Amino acid sequence: MESVTKVYIFLFFCIYRFKNVAYLQQMWWVEVIGELEFVFPVGSYSITFRLQLGKSSKRLGRRVCNVDQVHGWDIKPVRFQLSTSDGQRSISECYLHGPGQWTYYHVGDFMVVKPNEPIKIKFSLAQIDCTHTKGGLCIDSAIICPTEFRERLKKL
Repeated sequence: MESVTKVYIFLFFCIYRFKNVAYLQQMWWVEVIGELEFVFPVGSYSITFRLQLGKSSKRLGRRVCNVDQVHGWDIKPVRFQLSTSDGQRSISECYLHGPGQWTYYHVGDFMVVKPNEPIKIKFSLAQIDCTHTKGGLCIDSAIICPTEFRERLKKL
């Protein structure tokens, strides 16, 4: 029964995405913060952001990506952070890459050990360096899934 519950959570969080995405054309700094409180089944979970360098659109019925305004993401890394109400923390940094491709960036993992008890989760991505501009970032969603499914996201 536990595996059925985990699959359901994976599908719920991965299939539901917003109809529109945020496109950040040019900025000095960016910070995206998410916070939620939820009752998860016992297990290990991962949080990822789905991002793309470049602006997606449709041209003649085909999806295309304009990367003309992508700049500044190779100078300083983006910082990803995760914290939970029970004291778990994760911090990582990486450069954004692959213009024109939707990419899943891992924020961190957390464990749920108490069943039927809500856990509060805060997660973020930030690139706060005002020495240069950056631009051309699409933000689609943040995804929470059981850790064992994280590798499958790359194939979606």
